[in-house]
Amino acid sequence: MKNIGDKTVAADAGYFRVLLDYNRWANHLVMDRAREVAEADYHAIGEGLSFGSLHATLVHILLGDLIWLARWEGSLPPERLKNARKADQLAETEIPTFEALTELWRREEDRMRRFSSALTDEAVSTTVAYDDQHGNPHKQPQSQLIAHLINHGTQFRAEAAVRLTQLELSPGDLDLIIFLWHHG
Repeated sequence: MKNIGDKTVAADAGYFRVLLDYNRWANHLVMDRAREVAEADYHAIGEGLSFGSLHATLVHILLGDLIWLARWEGSLPPERLKNARKADQLAETEIPTFEALTELWRREEDRMRRFSSALTDEAVSTTVAYDDQHGNPHKQPQSQLIAHLINHGTQFRAEAAVRLTQLELSPGDLDLIIFLWHHG
């Protein structure tokens, strides 16, 4: 088993709840603007997008949340959605429309909110054992995994924000500090 080591984040559950709230807030800003994109532009291949289209990029963000949450809950993501690295394909076959994406996102957001609300200091420091999409086993502190999810969302929201800005629909400032000023 691969173990990352003793590099844990020294913080309490409240800190991670703030990060998860920030993640949800930033996702909403991007999704609200994506809702305004013409369908052809929404599904078009965009330069610099890791998964091709704005739609596939948003699918990738959602799948990251869905997969990590399943691991944290000690379960598995739905078989058909278990590989976020295939978001471009899954965006065509499993989550083909903005409406399908928002419906699934809403359900997953509710699950993430419940997870976040129940998060304890003890849980943050707990080691989570999980298998990656290739079946390789890993063990890491919950704190590292939540930090990863937030970082992952930031990376792909940035890609989506660039595409939205190209379409003259910038989601605005997605920085954590902006969230904290208004919600902290």
